[in-house]
Parts: sequence; C-alpha cells; structure tokens
Amino acid sequence: MLYRLARPAFFTLPEETAHDLTLTALRKGAGKLYPCKTVDKPVNVMGLTFRNPVGLAAGLDKNADCIDGLAELGFGFIEVGTVTPKAQAGNPKPRLFRLPQANAIINRMGFNNHGIDYFMDAVRKRRYEGVLGINIGKNASTPMENAVDDYLYCLDRVHSEASYVVVNVSSPNTEGLRTLQHGDALARLLSTLRERQTQLDQNSGRRVPLVIKIAPDNDDEAFAAMATAFVEHGMDGIIVSNTTLDRVGVEHLRHGNEQGGLSGAPVKAKANHALQVMVEQLGGKVPVIGVGGIQSAADALEKKALGAELVQIYTGLIYQGPKLIHAAAKAW
Repeated sequence: MLYRLARPAFFTLPEETAHDLTLTALRKGAGKLYPCKTVDKPVNVMGLTFRNPVGLAAGLDKNADCIDGLAELGFGFIEVGTVTPKAQAGNPKPRLFRLPQANAIINRMGFNNHGIDYFMDAVRKRRYEGVLGINIGKNASTPMENAVDDYLYCLDRVHSEASYVVVNVSSPNTEGLRTLQHGDALARLLSTLRERQTQLDQNSGRRVPLVIKIAPDNDDEAFAAMATAFVEHGMDGIIVSNTTLDRVGVEHLRHGNEQGGLSGAPVKAKANHALQVMVEQLGGKVPVIGVGGIQSAADALEKKALGAELVQIYTGLIYQGPKLIHAAAKAW
C-alpha cells in the first residue's frame, strides 16, 4: 500500500532524481516502513545458504551505501556494484529512462560509481549479515587489452568482504566490454581470475565463489561456447542475464529508441531463452541465477522451471514495489 501511494509521486520526477532520492531514503531507514518480514525459505547454492532465493540485482546500489536499507525490504540476498577500480562519472545525462507502458527501463549509466576505496569503506560499515554479492567491472578509460588488470584489482580488494564475486562482462554501456564474453578474451579472463581466486581463498581460509554475468544478446552457438568455457574453467555460477540492446515491442514508445540497455518486462522472453539454453548446455555442472523481466511471482517461478536456482530483480522492484520480493519468495 505504502509503495503504491508513493510511486506516482516518484514517477513525476526525472528518473535519476527519483533513483537518487530512493537511495537517500533507504540510507535513512525507509526500509523499516515496509511492514512485511523477510520470507525464510533457505536454499543452498554455490556452497552458500541464502535466506530465500529472491535477490537484488546489481546496479541499484552501485556504491554499497544502502545495504542495510535494502535488506529490510525482504531480499534473500543482495548484490551491490558494479564497482570499478577508480571513480568515474559514467555517461552524460540524461541516461536513465522509464517506459511505464511496458514496465521497462532503458539505462546507459556507464558504471558510474565512487571507486573501490569508497565502496569498500561502505561495505565494511554494513550491519547486514546475509549473503552479499559484489559485482566488479573495468573502468571505461582502461584499454580492453588491460581489462583483466581491473578485474584482478577489484577481486583482490573485495574478496575479504564478499560472499560471492560477480564478473560483469555484459553491460552494453562500456565500449567493448561484451567482447570479453567470447573466445580467447574470455578464456584469458576466466583462467586469470580463477587462479587469483584460488590464491585468495587459500590465503584467507574461506571460499568465495566466482560468478560471471552474461548478456542475452547472443545466439545459441555463442551460449554453447560460453558454457563450455565456464565448465572448463570451473566457474561457480552464471547470472543470466543483463540488459538487452533489442527494442522489439518498445520502439514505438516514448524513449523506446534511446541508446542503452533495456530491462523489465520486454526482456523476459529473451532472458528466459538465454536461461534455458545456458542451463541445457551446462548440464547441471554450474548453477544459474535467473534475471530479467520478473514482474510477478509467476515470472520468478517460470525461471525456476527453466532451471534457475536463484533469481534477482531490479526493474520489477521499481514498478511493483517490495511486495514482489515477498510474493516471489513465498511462491518459490
């Protein structure tokens, strides 16, 4: 009820203003105003116990400022970031667009964040004791041939605090980033990060799963090649998927042809196809987290039926409010 009353006012504001105000409210304890308790439906994936299978996708809390406030909304786990080694402003504004007729968002934020030093200070201040995923990326100014260095630097810095680490190679808003999903570039990235992960795990005495997040904008042959690489290099989990560059079904809407990644209801079919193909190709050897187009409990259960062991939401939270978290967790 509370969110249903507040949403129209927020939707009158510019998108990024509303986003920033929401984060400020969460930092100040607005999550406590939501009356429902977190659903306890534990699931074990990647050697971790998640309080329930419904998590927050990366991108909402890029600087890890709102972990405690987000936890109060009922998530079974939280993923923060994407964080890069150095602070960066991201792409020019405007860069965030609502498509309310389609329950969708287009963003071209460009990994805007305060950098790893600020991020880790914020992470260490959290009271939240549940599963925390940390999503890492490369700076836009880093040449693609040196991209692995940025991921290594971030992995070194976040390992001590992360429950799991996500390697984001699938945002469409950093030039060239998606090339890291394929061929020799992918193999080099995975082998290098897995070697460093093993060293860090041994030195710390704790296992921190390494997860990779992929785009839905690949054909089945590319998904098959990725799956082979993920198994070969011993990845601990796959997130399927990120936003899409496809505009089918929204091109006629206001902002429908803005550049950037499309999320929300229109991406569901494409994300579900990617999920189904990836699950089939992995053959149960690597767990998959389903993301994209979840606007109802039924949407979450559809991803479960396709083989997802966990799900994450973001755009659905913007349009449906925290009730979506509880409904999906209860239905699982």
